[in-house]
Amino acid sequence: MTDSAGPPGPTGPIGGTGPSGPLAEVLEGQREAELQRAARALLKEPLLTADGPYTEEFRLVRRHATALRDWFDRNVGWTLRTDADAARLRKTPGTLTDATHPARETARTALPFTRRRYVLLCLTLAALERGEAQVALGRLAEQVVLAAADPELLAAGIEFTLERRDERLDLAAVVRLLLRIGVLRRVAGDEEAYVSGSGDVLYDVRRRVLAGMPAALRGPSLIEAEDFAERLTEMTARTALDSDELRFRAIRWKLTRRLLDDPVLYYDDLTDDELGYLTRQRGFITARITELTGLVAEVRAEGIAMVDPLDDLTDVRMPEQGTHGHVTLLLAQHLARADGPVTVAELAAHVRELAVEHGNFWSKTAREPGAEPGLVAQALTKLQALGLAEHTPRGVVPRPALARYAVGDAVTRTTGDER
Repeated sequence: MTDSAGPPGPTGPIGGTGPSGPLAEVLEGQREAELQRAARALLKEPLLTADGPYTEEFRLVRRHATALRDWFDRNVGWTLRTDADAARLRKTPGTLTDATHPARETARTALPFTRRRYVLLCLTLAALERGEAQVALGRLAEQVVLAAADPELLAAGIEFTLERRDERLDLAAVVRLLLRIGVLRRVAGDEEAYVSGSGDVLYDVRRRVLAGMPAALRGPSLIEAEDFAERLTEMTARTALDSDELRFRAIRWKLTRRLLDDPVLYYDDLTDDELGYLTRQRGFITARITELTGLVAEVRAEGIAMVDPLDDLTDVRMPEQGTHGHVTLLLAQHLARADGPVTVAELAAHVRELAVEHGNFWSKTAREPGAEPGLVAQALTKLQALGLAEHTPRGVVPRPALARYAVGDAVTRTTGDER
C-alpha cells in the first residue's frame, strides 16, 4: 500500500526551484525563516489580527499565504483564510475528546472556562452575529438572556438571568476573551463597572474577525444526529472515505494533526491501521513537520514527540516556577517511581509529607491544612495535558514519557547557592 503524498520538495516544505548562487541561497533562507515564523504563529494563535499582538507575524502570514494554505490543506486538511483584517487557520484537532487545553480567563489566574462559560460564549457570538456594528455590554447581556431561554438549554440545566454578580463575571470573562482574540474592540467603559452594576461598556464589533470564529466544517444546524459524539464527528467530517487513497489521506491528516498539537503521540493510542501507516511513513511525516515548523522528532519505543528547540509552541510548561510548578514536578517524580496506579488520596498524603520538607519555599495558602487536594488537582491537570499521566478508575497511571522525571531527586536552590 502506498500513499499519494509524495516526497518533500527539494527546497523546503513547499518545494520549487529558483535561481542559483549565493544571493539566491540567502533569499531562500530568508523565505524559509519567514514561512516558519508565520506557520508557528498560526499554530500558536490560529486567529491573528492585523492590529493584534502578533502584527509582524500577521504580515508574514499574508505574504506567504499561498504556501501556508497549500501546506496545511495537503498535510492536515486545515483551511487558511486571510484578508486585510485577520488570518484564520481553521483547525480540527487530531483527537476530538481531548479536554486538557481549554479556553482560559485572560486574568493572571488563567482559570479554565467552565461548561457555563462555553455556553455563554456561544450565545454571545450568536448575539453579536445578529447585532449591529457597535454594542453596549448591557444590551448584549439582554440578548444573551433571551437566547438562553431556549427550552433545550433549560432542560440541560443551563440558565442565565445575569442578575447575580457571578453570572455577570462569567459574561465579563467571555467578553475579555473576545477582546483578546480581536472580535471586539473596547470604545468606552470597563467590564468591572458592568459587573458591579455602576456602569456599562461600548464595543465595536469586528465582523470579519467574528466570521472567522467557527471552525466546524459543517454547521451544527445541518446535523441531525442527537448524540454528542456523533454530532461532533459529523461537524468535523470532511468527506466520505470510499477509497484507499482517501482513507490513507485521513490517517495522514490525523497523525500529522496529533504530532503538531499533542505533546506526545503514543503508539498504543493508535488503531492498527494508523500504527501501520505511521511505521511506514514516519520519516516523511516528521520531516514535513520539521521543515515547516522547526520542531524536531524525538522517537522512542513508546511513541513520538515533536520537540520545540525554541520552547515556544506550548500553552503548558513543565518544569515551571512557583509553588504549583514545584508541586507538579515533585508529584511527577513520585508517579514515575510508582509500581502501579496511585490514588488521588495517596497523592494528597504525599503532598502533606512534601510540605514538611519543602513548605518554606511554597506560598502560605499551599502550606495550610486542607490545601493538598487543590494542589494535587492542579498538578494532575498539567500532567494529563502534557501526556505524562492518565487518570483512570483505578487511580493515576504514569505514562511512558514521565520516565524522564524518575532519575534523581528535585533539588531546591536558594539565590547565591553555587553548588
